[in-house]
Amino acid sequence: MPLSLRLSIADTLTLGNATCGFMAVYFTTTGILIPHLTGSQETGMARHSAATAVILMLCAAVFDLFDGLVARKLRSSPMGAELDNLSDLISFGLAPAYFVLVYGMVADDAHQRVAAVGAIVVLLAVVLRLARFSCVTPRNGMFQGMPSPFGALTVVAIVLLELPFVATLLAILGTAWLMVSRVEYPKPRGRLAGAMLGWIVLSMGLLVAWAFGAPSGQLLLQTGCALQLVMGAVIPLFATARRVNNFRDNRREARAAQLP
Repeated sequence: MPLSLRLSIADTLTLGNATCGFMAVYFTTTGILIPHLTGSQETGMARHSAATAVILMLCAAVFDLFDGLVARKLRSSPMGAELDNLSDLISFGLAPAYFVLVYGMVADDAHQRVAAVGAIVVLLAVVLRLARFSCVTPRNGMFQGMPSPFGALTVVAIVLLELPFVATLLAILGTAWLMVSRVEYPKPRGRLAGAMLGWIVLSMGLLVAWAFGAPSGQLLLQTGCALQLVMGAVIPLFATARRVNNFRDNRREARAAQLP
């Protein structure tokens, strides 16, 4: 095959990301939307399907985390960057937006058309964020705007919290704004990548406990979702504080160099 069409190991992980995103849409449709439209009262199936869909998005985030690490250690094909953006659009744009759309159709206090607008905003925010990522070179070690995997998981966490509809919609719109904002988030490297992987594994465990009706499973899941929202708001504050401290240190060093 021509060199430009050969897939590397990193590209294979990226395709795994896209597959997980597509299957998340599949389980959201077959396990939540279709039973609701057909009048099925099987709540256990809907819970299992919702948990499976979110776990698949978490798996997509793991693939997205490792394909970058593998690409830096080994190599990526000339298609690597394009494959990564397209896969992220499926897993962290389409899948969470569709999750919001279905939520607007099945939740008792939700408004379907308003929820559809929120879903479109999430999708467009991810599209704009990925397009900007391809065109803009951010400061070393930082992302400009909330990374799309983190944003997708935050959107899903907001839905799973089961807040009142207006609060849910406002939180979703706020997350979409963070994804296209200039707020800086650190790239998951080194210890931060390990911490992120540990958080994803813990989130999967909480979802499994909730799906199978473990004691306090609902409370544990809501606690995990609330922590996801808190991290989304707090992490950029730490990054901003570090940037301010570095700026002050540089000014102090410059003044000290000017002194006789």
